[in-house]
Amino acid sequence: MFAARGLAVSFSVFVMVYGTLSLAVCLVWRCVWRYSQRHAGRWSANLLFALRMSPLAAAAVVTIAVTVPSFLWLEPRGIDEPLGRIPLVLSACGAALGVFGVLNVGLAVRRASRAISLWTHAAQPVKATGDPPVLRISRPVPALVAAGIVRPLILLSEAAESALTAGELEAALHHEVAHVRQHDNLKKLLLRLLAFPGMGGLEGAWVEASEMAADEAAVSTPSEALDLAAALIKLSRLAPACSTTDLTAALVHNHGAAFAMNARIERLIGWSEQRNQRPRQYSPWYGLAAAMATVAIFSVTYNQLLVHVHTATEWLVR
Repeated sequence: MFAARGLAVSFSVFVMVYGTLSLAVCLVWRCVWRYSQRHAGRWSANLLFALRMSPLAAAAVVTIAVTVPSFLWLEPRGIDEPLGRIPLVLSACGAALGVFGVLNVGLAVRRASRAISLWTHAAQPVKATGDPPVLRISRPVPALVAAGIVRPLILLSEAAESALTAGELEAALHHEVAHVRQHDNLKKLLLRLLAFPGMGGLEGAWVEASEMAADEAAVSTPSEALDLAAALIKLSRLAPACSTTDLTAALVHNHGAAFAMNARIERLIGWSEQRNQRPRQYSPWYGLAAAMATVAIFSVTYNQLLVHVHTATEWLVR
């Protein structure tokens, strides 16, 4: 009974923290998104992804570092008291959320595996060596896509290869390599695991920011930026109805409206004016000092915090 009570309390606290913070993120993400648009694409993408992951991180820290120790330290093991309805309902919600996330991931992986298997049927290597490898596929769609997580590869259609010049093709391939190096497909898998109502807008904004980040990583001169912009235009005309899966990253994808594509093209055309500005660099000592201060405050107040948390969970159990 003690173990069951501990699990119920831990699940309940996790669900309450995760749900409350997720609702808060749903309310504030647009403000964060507007602020992030002033900065480079990589910085914006990292900020939006961190914001999306923050409810899970905070709920895990509160549960593991505070709730579980307070229960183990202060909860009498000899008391046999029944669980109230609140922890049972919250635990059921937490379990349902976890099961839904796992099923969502399973379906996404299954769809991606089937699609990649279909696309790579009779595929031919474009390069004998390379990381990731580039395969030529006979199907016109997808025109160009980075697929896979553990063993990523880049798929290039014959139609796209014929439509692009050498410079445009190189810039487009660099874009897909950037997706692979930034582990964007793995991040998409995490988003499927943590599916939560109302997060679609934030996740869509992160997808667009990750595309701009890959655009920026793919070019280093104005001519390369123009080549990538030309590749975007040509591939959007070549496969306007391109359909990809949740775990792939395509140069031209079916997420969002034409406005996002126009914004990417305008950003690339204006690359020479942006001059590849580097974001302001901060010393790592600032982060270390903040971490040490947080640990010190946490250590001083930890025992009192455990007592307060146990009091709250006692009310929750009853």
